[in-house]
Amino acid sequence: MSADTEHLYIRPRGLLRGAVLTLVFAGVLATAAATGSLPRQDAGGDPAAASTRAGQRPPADAPVDRAALNRAAASAMADGKSGKQAAEEFVSRSGDRWGAVYDKKEYAEFEQALDGAYTGVGLSAGRAGGNRVRVTRVQSGGPAERAGLRAGDRLVSVDGRPVDGLSVSEVVALLRGDGVPGSVVSLRVERGRAAWTRTLHRARLATDPVTVRRLDDGTLLIRVAAFTKGAGTRVRDAVRDAPAGAGVLLDLRGNAGGLVAEAAVAASAFLDGGLVATYDVEGEQRAVYAEGGGDTDRPLVALIDGGTMSAAELLTGALQDRGRAVTVGSRTFGKGAVQMPSALPDGSVAELTVGHYRTPAGHAVDGRGITPDLAAGERAEERAKTVLSGLGGGS
Repeated sequence: MSADTEHLYIRPRGLLRGAVLTLVFAGVLATAAATGSLPRQDAGGDPAAASTRAGQRPPADAPVDRAALNRAAASAMADGKSGKQAAEEFVSRSGDRWGAVYDKKEYAEFEQALDGAYTGVGLSAGRAGGNRVRVTRVQSGGPAERAGLRAGDRLVSVDGRPVDGLSVSEVVALLRGDGVPGSVVSLRVERGRAAWTRTLHRARLATDPVTVRRLDDGTLLIRVAAFTKGAGTRVRDAVRDAPAGAGVLLDLRGNAGGLVAEAAVAASAFLDGGLVATYDVEGEQRAVYAEGGGDTDRPLVALIDGGTMSAAELLTGALQDRGRAVTVGSRTFGKGAVQMPSALPDGSVAELTVGHYRTPAGHAVDGRGITPDLAAGERAEERAKTVLSGLGGGS
């Protein structure tokens, strides 16, 4: 499976700026990159974001004693040990299945990622032929493209270190290095029988999480890979600019999450205001709403799968529960824990579960996912087009 390697460690921003709640959702990071976020506070005081994290579906969450966690980290530091490691061990024992601890460097990367940017060389890589690593995508205009790299090239080494047998996360770490624009990285590459080494300078690059395309039958295909900053507006603008009567195929497959605020803006493209989701924070009920003025008549089908999670599940649940879209594909991942970030003595941050969110109809998502209206496997997109045509949105 390929992975957008330089986007692997995307996490929430703004966690060190006060008690900002985080809707934390998980993605599978074994061999694929997952993008996500967690809520931060907007001007109106409502949390709005989400994050993804590697994980499966263990037993129910248990509350974590924050004071005890801080004492454990402080005690380890006083003994000359790692406060972060002590915190990780504490959270692991706590029973909080989605709890995790991140260091300062990771959060600096998260700041960039949620703004739709990252520092790297502009390539994605994945496994091919056993332990070998191959380039799966080269970003247009990035350092890798300028150096002549192409999709299909074999990545042999990074800064002299062989990458065969390394995990995707380890390759990510080598490619990103210190994360400083302008820093140098040396890549050894093979293409057929040819092999060469290129020295690249890392750069700050923009991501493009939303792609819009008109299909032959007039359908507007909108694929959202992640709800990073500006993604919701891209969706809304695409719908507003679409010809009258053109149906929309909203592809959320593999969307590992993003900012809840962006998902709400995307929902606003199809809803005339109203509820998008509710969530509780230590017993206090809160809600996320769409803006008014959306296109409520245009035929809409949403494509989902097991890689649809976090803010993408929040959007899916809103469109499905409110009868605005027909959902096609397979059951979504199922992650909807509300978490509170806690700063630790060494500057790292622990994310601890304090509640969960629900769809407008009150359905819990965490550990359950969302079941599509029409189950479909490999031919999901074809079936979705058929459904959209039946709704009057395609030929």
